[in-house]
Amino acid sequence: MYQLIDGKKISAEIKEEVKAKVAEYKKQGVEITLAVIQVGNDPASSVYVGNKKKACEFVGIRSLSYELPEETTQEELLDLVKELNERADVNGILVQLPLPKQIDEETVLNTISPLKDVDGFHPMNVGALCIGKAGFVSCTPAGIIELLKRSDVDIAGKECVVIGRSNIVGKPMALLLLRENGTVTVTHSRTIDLKEVTSRADILVVAIGKPKMITAEYVKKGAVVIDVGIHRDANNKLCGDVDFDNVAEKCNAITPVPGGVGPMTIAMLMKNCVESVALQNI
Repeated sequence: MYQLIDGKKISAEIKEEVKAKVAEYKKQGVEITLAVIQVGNDPASSVYVGNKKKACEFVGIRSLSYELPEETTQEELLDLVKELNERADVNGILVQLPLPKQIDEETVLNTISPLKDVDGFHPMNVGALCIGKAGFVSCTPAGIIELLKRSDVDIAGKECVVIGRSNIVGKPMALLLLRENGTVTVTHSRTIDLKEVTSRADILVVAIGKPKMITAEYVKKGAVVIDVGIHRDANNKLCGDVDFDNVAEKCNAITPVPGGVGPMTIAMLMKNCVESVALQNI
């Protein structure tokens, strides 16, 4: 029988821990503030931004919301980011992606101060992760490490395989597993004999962006499987990159979709906001 890794429960634990830390800071006269910028009114982005605001309210973090029109120019957005970089009362800056086509995402993300980059996307924070220095870590991979640790999954010495090499999940995920002393392989669309590689994994992290692609033949018996994907299937039901019904019985532990990795991203964003205070005062 497999263990279901409950992201809702674990994310709730983390939010409670963050809430306690925020309350401690408030006693010291420190108010933590997150500035969230959304350009345009993409429906999915609006849902994410709303969830971030609710999480801020729950843990006691002040949230500043900047809702800019779709036709906002890159220069206007960069001016706002630079202004927030300079503000002593703002600890974290988050620009909701995707951005409209007239704005270059990389330029915007690189303009956010690395000390306020609570999403962990700035090259300086990615570089800090590579060499083991203090910095913000991308929220989804950081959340996956918490899922594993809090589910008593030992990473040290284990064969870990990551499917996907994106800058947001795949690459930082591999670095974090390496930091936890895992033996890490990164696979991708050009990997030869993917099934042979993934079926060696004690811990398999799937972030490939294809619904239900990973079936039992990709998975080693007794593996721990983490599914980062989120899609809608032919019946409009939420599903992941892993064919859960096909794979679950072969696993020692597995995350569901929804309710696995998803809830962890915002919980880790809140954790990064709290950690911003110490980073900004080093």
